[in-house]
Amino acid sequence: MTSQEVSVTFLFTDIEGSTRLWEQYPEAMQAALARHDEIMRRAIEGHGGRVFKTLGDAFYACFETAPAALAAALEAQQALHDEPWEGTGPLRVRMALHTGPAEERDGDYFGLSLSRVDRLLHAGHGGQILLSLSTQELIGESLPSGSRLRDLGERRLKDLVCREHIFQFVAPDLPSDFPPLRTLDAHPTNLPAQATLFVGREREMAEIKALLQREGVRLVTLSGAGGSGKTRLALQVAADLLEHFGDGVYFVPLAAIRNPDLVVPTITHILDFKEPPDQDLLTGLKQHLQPKEMLLVLDNLEQVVGAAPQLAELLASAPGLKFLVTSRIVLRLYGEYEYIVPPLAVPDLRAHPTVQDMARYPAVALFVERARAVRPNFGLNEGNAPAVAEICRRLDGLPLAIELAAARSKLFSPQAMLARFRGPPRRSSLQILTGGPRDLPARQQTLRGAIDWSYELLAEAEQRLFARLAVFVGGCTIEAAEALCNAGGDLETDVVDGLLALVDQSVLRRGESEDGEPYFTMLETIREYAHERLAQSGEENELWRRYAHYYLALVERAIPELFGPRQMYWVARLEQEHDNLRAALAWALEQEEPELALRLSGQLGKFWHTRGYISEGRRWLEEILARSRSLEAPALRAQALEEAGALAHEQGDNAHGQDYLEQAIALRRELGDPAGLAYAYHRLAALIMYERKFEQAQHYLEQSLQLWQKVGLESKIASTINNLGLLAMYQGDLQRAMELHRQSLALFRQEGNRYGEVSSLLLLGYEALELEQLEQAATYCRQALARLGEQGDVRRVIEGLEIYAGVLSAQGQADRAVQLCGTAERLREQFEVPLPDIDRPFIERIQQTARAVLGEQDLAQASARGRAMSAERAIAYALES
Repeated sequence: MTSQEVSVTFLFTDIEGSTRLWEQYPEAMQAALARHDEIMRRAIEGHGGRVFKTLGDAFYACFETAPAALAAALEAQQALHDEPWEGTGPLRVRMALHTGPAEERDGDYFGLSLSRVDRLLHAGHGGQILLSLSTQELIGESLPSGSRLRDLGERRLKDLVCREHIFQFVAPDLPSDFPPLRTLDAHPTNLPAQATLFVGREREMAEIKALLQREGVRLVTLSGAGGSGKTRLALQVAADLLEHFGDGVYFVPLAAIRNPDLVVPTITHILDFKEPPDQDLLTGLKQHLQPKEMLLVLDNLEQVVGAAPQLAELLASAPGLKFLVTSRIVLRLYGEYEYIVPPLAVPDLRAHPTVQDMARYPAVALFVERARAVRPNFGLNEGNAPAVAEICRRLDGLPLAIELAAARSKLFSPQAMLARFRGPPRRSSLQILTGGPRDLPARQQTLRGAIDWSYELLAEAEQRLFARLAVFVGGCTIEAAEALCNAGGDLETDVVDGLLALVDQSVLRRGESEDGEPYFTMLETIREYAHERLAQSGEENELWRRYAHYYLALVERAIPELFGPRQMYWVARLEQEHDNLRAALAWALEQEEPELALRLSGQLGKFWHTRGYISEGRRWLEEILARSRSLEAPALRAQALEEAGALAHEQGDNAHGQDYLEQAIALRRELGDPAGLAYAYHRLAALIMYERKFEQAQHYLEQSLQLWQKVGLESKIASTINNLGLLAMYQGDLQRAMELHRQSLALFRQEGNRYGEVSSLLLLGYEALELEQLEQAATYCRQALARLGEQGDVRRVIEGLEIYAGVLSAQGQADRAVQLCGTAERLREQFEVPLPDIDRPFIERIQQTARAVLGEQDLAQASARGRAMSAERAIAYALES
């Protein structure tokens, strides 16, 4: 056997819809396929290419040069287009070209380049020729006469790895217009990008996809040991099924959650579903999902399996909803289909397989690909293949274990690794997170052996850092790692150097935070191992205490910034740290530290309110308030009551909200705290204004304003003035409302408070419109919409589109106004934000004006175009006017 790595241009092709054609024209397809094969071979071989594999109607060919591959593709498409195809109709063949390195073994090719071109092929349509950037660069000016390349931009292929810049080859007399590419970008999804390509699992992929596409199958659970590759398999299945779920495929990570009550809030947050004010969260979510065709991937559910009844309710309420779950234990729900994820297949060395045979096994292929990531010239050969196969066998084909072992290729040859695996028996297996005792599977022990081995390769200081990092839930910044893992200065290594060493050893993963700073995470299985080491060290209790106080300090630093010039950064920072904040709260409750819990939850209330964690935030606050009744901390209790009242108001529970706020007011009065009393008045005024108790709201807002002015808190004065303007607007005094909103706008801008600035701008836009000051109204709205493009606040986006639609309608741009209303209407439906009765006449006025100008048919068409636009596109469209 010979093996060498070469750079090759690959041409992959297949017939679109061939299964349907075989079912409809079984006899005619035999002749048609023979003719297709003849055309393909003649074109490929006529331009110096070689067909190295066929699979059904698919051709896999290689060329020494990219221009030759393109010429072959063009000749084949022209011949296929001109062929009469009697009996079957036209055969539409999709083609893809990609250039990259590959390993050639006995006439066949292996490597990531083949996976890349295969994914590129499946993004296209019959009759289309697609090129990757690497091939386009090699084509250069060598295009056939009269042809050109159409730049389709960077797209995410369904392999979930990096984006690929794609080009379409356009030639005379061939079709050039096709539907959108079948890439991740063309579908509503949040499937995360992956650092490496998916290897193997073809059979499992096909079986799971077939299950999920069966009528009546609503819940599929991928079960298996930690490290068996459940998550990666689920992600790839989900990517391949994007076209089957019109309302999207969404990934819901649950590994950092320990409370089953947080599963539904996590789903709502992933879906960007805003909690309705007059319903509980589960009921609102059920109604939101009822008409949807959607797949949710619920990852790492085992530690929150208590949420199963709520998940069953969601499935029962939404006939087009399906769940793909990864869990170490099944949910035991009616209609659940369990799919046990097996280890990757490994060679049986007793059968004396050849190197080529061993290379075809997924476990070996995975080892080779991951070894190349740390050692690019790594290749399988007669000397190392048996050792690689034996390593994979000893690791029972577990993907995580294989990846950890392959990462050691930077230091050891496979033969040296195997010698280490043959050392003394390893320690006990990792604990499985389950509800009760059960025997641990042998493959889990094997995984622990691999992690044990990686741990033992760390220096002593790195081992201590590794164990201490287990305290973080969901990840940490460098700043957090330095503050907690070397607080006493006893770590005999620089923390940054230690983090990088752990990344190199593949026990820690490096990502990026919103501002581009490094953010470090552990796989959950590895974190379990690290936590065992931390427990053995005797440092755990003190480390958790430092952890809780660190995140309290972070929140106390962040919350004031939520209303200043760096609010975008701090909102993103707290969102990223939310799992750590939850863990700090949980620890404070478990350790009966009510003061710490009260301080932390009271501060977090504003974050929960801003980001829409209404039910979760209220639940934390009410539990902590109940468990801290005996604590003599009136200021902390008042703060928590204020935030609980605000969240209850958001849920439409004004009775409880008012009770909480009145308790807070009483405490603030006892304390003689003017700033705290001003805030409580402000919150209560907003609540009763919603109930149209305008005189009382006016009283509380004026009291609030006087107190803010007394203590000199300009940042708070702006919000109260803004609400006084809103109250004047509700009462019909538009001139007074504009005067107040100009004041609040100036103050918000002075503070750098962009959320407040947008609120004032939109209200000014509405008021100017009602006063027929159209140019001024347009200016205010356009400024607000430009800000909203940065913030992504859906409620404000809806209001902005509707108010600006009113401006456009008044300016005679009826079609554009109706389109913006159409987008806003769809967003209201999507996010369950009903149009308030007080605003209904405003929207009806826009519709009536448009109906008179456009007529019923054109109005309906304009509304449909608007409903088809995304929020981002609608904002851009509005700003184009």
